[in-house]
Amino acid sequence: MSTFFYLEFSLKNIFMKNDSSLGIGKSFLLFIIAFVLLVTTTPIGFLYALIRQPFFSKTKPLRIFLVEVALALDVAGNVMMQHLLNDTLLVKNPNTYYFGNSKETISSVIGKNSLTQTLSLLGIALNSFLNFLDKNHTLNSIIYDLKAWWGR
Repeated sequence: MSTFFYLEFSLKNIFMKNDSSLGIGKSFLLFIIAFVLLVTTTPIGFLYALIRQPFFSKTKPLRIFLVEVALALDVAGNVMMQHLLNDTLLVKNPNTYYFGNSKETISSVIGKNSLTQTLSLLGIALNSFLNFLDKNHTLNSIIYDLKAWWGR
């Protein structure tokens, strides 16, 4: 196992801790508030950015904004669909790296499980499809996530 991959798995315990300090009531209230704000304000902010970008060339290009939004949605999907993805895309064993980390993408988790051969048949098919669309996508996403983490 490479040093890079060992480091990723060593950090697993740090980043995948569950915060149990909030009760279910407060947790649910925070979820409802965040969800309502997301649904009501995100379309406005997105449209504003699309209209604004052509007039302010000193800000980041629209293509970078769109990639950042795609990454944010991917990370949100990793958290929101963790139980479904864990149950359908992974084979459970001690080497399995589970979905749900709020600091990484779905592709990164698929890439890590591809390396440890802990993907189910559906996981293998999804991995193949992603890598067909973008060569070595899931393995490259592991490196991208680690670079983003180290850069902070």
